[in-house]
Amino acid sequence: MTLKDKIIAEFEGKVVRKDLVSLVKGNNPVPAYVLEYLLGQYCAIDDDEIISNGVEKVRNVIKDNYVHRSDAEVVKHKIRSAGSHKIIDKVNVVLNDKSDQYQAEFANLGLSHIPVPDGIVDANQKLLSGGGVWCILNMAYSHDDEASVRWVIADLKPIQVANVDVEEYQKRRANFTTEEWMDLLMHSIGLNPEYFSQRDKFIQLSRLIPHVENNYNFIELGPKGTGKSHIFSELSPHGVLVSGGDVSKARLFVNNSGNKIGLVGYWDVVALDEFEQEKGGKRTDGDLVKIMQNYMANQSFNRGQETYQATASMAFVGNTKHNVPYMLKHSHLFESIPDGYIKGAFLDRMHMYIPGWEVRILKSSVFSVEYGFIVDYLAELLRELRKSDYSPLLDGKVKLDGSLTTRDKTAVRKSFSGMAKILYPHREMTDAELRELLDFCMEGRKRVKDQLYIIDETFKAEPVDFCYTVLATGEVVKAETLENQNYAAARQSTEAEAQAEESAPAQQAATPALNLQPHQTILKDNQTGISYRALFADYLKGATSITLQDPYIRMPHQFRNLLEFCLMLANNKNPEDELALEVVTWNDEEHIPVSIQFLDEIQENLADLGIAMTYRMEQHHDRFIAADNGWKITLGRGLDIFEKYEGRFNVASLDQTKRKCKACELTYLRL
Repeated sequence: MTLKDKIIAEFEGKVVRKDLVSLVKGNNPVPAYVLEYLLGQYCAIDDDEIISNGVEKVRNVIKDNYVHRSDAEVVKHKIRSAGSHKIIDKVNVVLNDKSDQYQAEFANLGLSHIPVPDGIVDANQKLLSGGGVWCILNMAYSHDDEASVRWVIADLKPIQVANVDVEEYQKRRANFTTEEWMDLLMHSIGLNPEYFSQRDKFIQLSRLIPHVENNYNFIELGPKGTGKSHIFSELSPHGVLVSGGDVSKARLFVNNSGNKIGLVGYWDVVALDEFEQEKGGKRTDGDLVKIMQNYMANQSFNRGQETYQATASMAFVGNTKHNVPYMLKHSHLFESIPDGYIKGAFLDRMHMYIPGWEVRILKSSVFSVEYGFIVDYLAELLRELRKSDYSPLLDGKVKLDGSLTTRDKTAVRKSFSGMAKILYPHREMTDAELRELLDFCMEGRKRVKDQLYIIDETFKAEPVDFCYTVLATGEVVKAETLENQNYAAARQSTEAEAQAEESAPAQQAATPALNLQPHQTILKDNQTGISYRALFADYLKGATSITLQDPYIRMPHQFRNLLEFCLMLANNKNPEDELALEVVTWNDEEHIPVSIQFLDEIQENLADLGIAMTYRMEQHHDRFIAADNGWKITLGRGLDIFEKYEGRFNVASLDQTKRKCKACELTYLRL
């Protein structure tokens, strides 16, 4: 059974083909959850005829019922002529205390001060939030001469799933492998998992944590065009996205003059978009920062003499001004946010900092065309799971280091709880999977803490060690951010090359023996600063015969990998020395002639470099490099350790250290 078949079988009626949204959306500024709600009514089955008819029905619903601002008067005419008409519009409700009446304002229809029955408001209090809620409603028109208001809301229904069965959801999760479930979730948020590494998927799905975890403080900064705000604007009717430049105490928390609670009192997630340095010299409201800081720490805010609790998570998304090496060397990773927020006490409230610079710019090719959850169904499940705490899954398994502060531990545990709800809602995971989640969450908090050491000197007085102990084995695992590893690796590589050039004459006179030891090297998803030279050269020095066994040298980029490996070997020996290289690989029977053609071409090119290459086409699973100098290196992924780089003019095509790696392990053995 394919993953698509399994998804449809397990969640029939709750999934939809993701490319259908673009087919019906057109130029309509309608959120994805609205469109998928409609598609879920008509197209939730894998039947081409039903899907085709369903898409047409949804198109007609959008055409007949969605209110375009430019067609507002035409829609009013329809309502007046027919007496009533069903519309789709964004509705915001306020209390008119003079008339003691709730009144609605329509975003596109252009009507305001329309009476709303108390019963509708009582059942849908989010209408009062000020952000507006997308609704399907039946608008009526009164021709009664004595009517004080002509426009009447006959009925109103927010566009969202009525109810979900969390237990059923958890039970069905158990029928999927972790990889299958992760791919299902990637499809659900509109992305094709084939284009993303394991770490990339973690980063994308971590954007869901504010939706599934109460009072979670999340920040992501990175380049433009990576989809940072998409999940907060399109995924859920329970989240609201506002411009970072438009926030105020009154809008977020409380308007004392109007006696009105702000956004955090109504929404599960409040996301501040474009949360970068203000333009035009606009200053940040210091009181707002203090109130937000207190809320992020204590989940409460003051309204006059009263204190109110709220569960809304805070998400901050914005663009970076410089690349990561520049920020690490000259400033810090928070440099692009407004100065008023660059305070240790405020930033210490952040539970996770997602490295947005690792996220690829989204192009049409990475969007899903397969089945995923109707986003509104997923949103409701995530909301229900906010009631649970999954952090106790860590208890008895690991112990966080005692140097970590209470805020550090809280951040790690909340992040872990959120990721566990997303990936393992049934609460079942292996010890390895638990550690994988924990490592990611530790890194997300350490990224915050590393910057606090730079921003606020007082944090240096109490340094912490981001590590934990595996209770079953006593193993101590230390967390590190990938950018620190990458930057250190790149710096070491540059320094080593410069040092090698300076000392070349001396080295030719007397080359010191390297103290090489058997060990294991673990490469992480997206790690950079890695090259074949750094990984292999020292261990293959002096060898006269080398065997490379890699069963997957099939695709053009894999043959390029082989050529680059051979070039490393050529540069690793004296020009006058000869080296015998045997390559053992395989391909499908029908493609073997093409492989032979490519291998013959490489063989011919290597001859002038003093490398006599031979090859055999044999089926083997193991991947390794074995040299006659006594070293054997097992290769988890063979030579195919680099992610595909995009573009024809990418420096990564010229320099391996600029490429992102795939997660794998290499073991160095002395035979």
